[in-house]
Amino acid sequence: MSTPQTERTRYSDSELQEFKDLILDKIRVAREELNALASSLSNPNLNGTDDTAGTYKTLEDGSATLEKESINQLAARQKKFIEQLEAALVRIETKSYGVCRVTGKLIPKERLRAVPHTTMSMEAKLKQ
Repeated sequence: MSTPQTERTRYSDSELQEFKDLILDKIRVAREELNALASSLSNPNLNGTDDTAGTYKTLEDGSATLEKESINQLAARQKKFIEQLEAALVRIETKSYGVCRVTGKLIPKERLRAVPHTTMSMEAKLKQ
């Protein structure tokens, strides 16, 4: 006679290790992208427009400023993503990773693989 399966309250240590490996890989990739963004900001690409007529200089300056702002926004977003992933690592260490902060239920593995830094199940997210 089998006993009814009780609802799990957390992921096993081996499952947490699997998520930790996934997150560490995502952090590595995100840091590489952040470094690429930072280097593109510090090394502006000069397209040899120094000798073009002054009328185009204003357009170039505006375009360069817009591009710089865009890169800054991408870099800020990337930093925030890395911080969220690092917070997920802390939750893994405290064994609270994968538990919805709203419902208290386990977040499905598929969701955690897609969005490893999430703290809410889809059920909770949709009610938001």
